[in-house]
Amino acid sequence: MLRFLNVVAIVALIGSAVYAYSIKYQTILRAEQITKLKHKVKAEQDAIAVLRAEWSFITRPERVQELSDKYLDLEPLDVRRIVTAQSLPEKAERVDSIARKLDALGLGGAATTPAASEPTPTTPKGKAR
Repeated sequence: MLRFLNVVAIVALIGSAVYAYSIKYQTILRAEQITKLKHKVKAEQDAIAVLRAEWSFITRPERVQELSDKYLDLEPLDVRRIVTAQSLPEKAERVDSIARKLDALGLGGAATTPAASEPTPTTPKGKAR
């Protein structure tokens, strides 16, 4: 009986040592993975900082002005082009030309414009829950 207990104790000791060994190396592996991820995050943050600096350099107002002068044939705004809102023409009614063509071919329903359709009902502001 005593020998059996000794064998069981030795097997339990070896089993717990193997388990502790595997846990230790899993922990080391996870720590290495965390370190690699931290390095990747730092590299991405550095890349973002470089891209932001490049964007700031590229979008400098002086550079944009120089490029617009070079590539865009812009002229100063003429004072005669400035008008009041009342002198602008009324907005034209929106027409659904595709529906008209379908109606002419006999393939569609009545032509309706988006402005002519009924508005969707809404809940009054005072009665909303």
